[in-house]
Amino acid sequence: QVQLVESGGGLVQTGDSLTLTCTASGITFYTYVLAWFRQAAGKEREFVGAVDPGGRSTVASDSKRGRFILSRDNAKNTVFLQMNSLKPEDTAVYYCAARYLLVATNASDFPSWGQGTQVTVSS
Repeated sequence: QVQLVESGGGLVQTGDSLTLTCTASGITFYTYVLAWFRQAAGKEREFVGAVDPGGRSTVASDSKRGRFILSRDNAKNTVFLQMNSLKPEDTAVYYCAARYLLVATNASDFPSWGQGTQVTVSS
């Protein structure tokens, strides 16, 4: 049974940095793509970024690129989302998702999800 547990969310101020952590179990971690999505109130879930089994990362090509950094530690079954220069529009529930081997950017392509962690950025 796949389990993804996110942590690290909280209330921060504009310009702050925050690192989210997702720890996985029930999968052969080093063969899985781990991704981050986010969903703001009243909006659809959107792709933030993903990191493939080899550690190569893809970040959404909008205001997140250059501010968000993804990494993984295969020895600890953990993926990280480092968020810098946070803005109020980054406020959302952030979800970790997993799929086997191939990078994807659509939420529907990810069969496994964590419960989410709230990030709130105050102005």
